[in-house]
Amino acid sequence: MKLMFASDIHGSRAWCEKVRERFEAEAPERLILLGDLLYHGPRNNLPLEYDPKGVIAILNSMKEHLLCVRGNCDAEVDQMVLEFPIMADYMILYLEGRMVFVTHGHLFNNDHPPLLGKGDILLHGHTHVQAMDQVGDYLYINPGSCALPKEGNCNSYMIYEDGQFIIKDMDGKEVRRISIAK
Repeated sequence: MKLMFASDIHGSRAWCEKVRERFEAEAPERLILLGDLLYHGPRNNLPLEYDPKGVIAILNSMKEHLLCVRGNCDAEVDQMVLEFPIMADYMILYLEGRMVFVTHGHLFNNDHPPLLGKGDILLHGHTHVQAMDQVGDYLYINPGSCALPKEGNCNSYMIYEDGQFIIKDMDGKEVRRISIAK
């Protein structure tokens, strides 16, 4: 199984188009969006080519390939214009025999983790900072932001395939990887 993860588009049509290009080039089974799709939020600068309606059109054209969790900048009004569900606070995946708790990061994070067992994975966006860190008994993974990276990170997305999580820049060049295979 091959999955692609992207987070924090924040209404940038340019970076959303780049996500679509990378999706087509990578050819994963699903694109999992980690929230904050349409709006930049009060703490962020306007992203490149801020165009929420353009982002809506791009994402709706990909709806059969998308899974999504709700970000802190996503609201019920966004669900009214998006043709795929975005209002779940989290989803659970099982990869390589490990439970992966997928969320945006504003409700569940390292300061307020969900109930995780030894070897489980907490995967979220929200901070716009890439991470692949062991935190106590669990692994914390963050693909960073495709549109508004912070702390010197590049614009990025992440691929899961064959027991490996691989963060890549928006040209598809590997930035870092971690194996979760047992």
